[in-house]
Amino acid sequence: MPTAVAKTSVADEPSAGVELLRKDAPQEEGFSDRQNFINRELSWLEFNRRVLEEAQDPTQPLIERVKFLTIFSSNLDEFFEIRVAGIKQQIQSETSEIGPDGLSPTDTFNRIQKTVRELVATQCALWKNELLPELAKNGIYVHEMAELPAKRAVWAHRYFQQEVLPMLTPLAVDASHPFPHLLNRSHNLLVRAKMQRGGEALHAIVQVPRAVSRLIALPRGKGADEPWEYVYLASLIKQHIGELFPGLILDEVHAFRVTGHSQQRSLYR
Repeated sequence: MPTAVAKTSVADEPSAGVELLRKDAPQEEGFSDRQNFINRELSWLEFNRRVLEEAQDPTQPLIERVKFLTIFSSNLDEFFEIRVAGIKQQIQSETSEIGPDGLSPTDTFNRIQKTVRELVATQCALWKNELLPELAKNGIYVHEMAELPAKRAVWAHRYFQQEVLPMLTPLAVDASHPFPHLLNRSHNLLVRAKMQRGGEALHAIVQVPRAVSRLIALPRGKGADEPWEYVYLASLIKQHIGELFPGLILDEVHAFRVTGHSQQRSLYR
């Protein structure tokens, strides 16, 4: 007499189902390999590269390209205020912990520097070689002081004396005056000067005032076809900065910008 043979299924044997799942699942040996991970900070820079690429796209409207260029800069400011500041704190505290991507804080910082220098160089070249000429073709000119004709330069000098000069205060930097706290995201000019009779070099910082637009609009004619012309505020101050230091000979004037730690902004304001 034949005997019945019981048939079992995965549902009847839970342990068998688990074994099948284990066989079908990918092996986890190598999952922690550093090649499987992307550094968070470097990934963010690649995101901002895409913003810059929008500014590079010639199919975008011209003003939109300029806007994308400013968004790129604003993003980079925030990146340094928050993320780079945190990495520098890790480096200063001598944290040697290696992330899952295999990079130490110092390695990450070095790669950030390399990538940011490349991106900013691309940004500057784009503004100077493409966007400024395109703006000029559309009747919008952004000048350095050295490019202004004589009449425009006279107007700009008068504007400097009346509107800008009263807002400028040189900050000495020497043994008795340590480096001052500067406004976060501020534009500044570093001045190196010397006495007419010689002696050691003198240094001072002049902050570019925020109360004045960074682009000064030059007088425009009434015609519809008259161009829109602007001059950089920092260039205007640099051109006439000697008026802040009577009796001194100016050797060098250099522009620089400060981006502070987001948690320490109150120190810069």
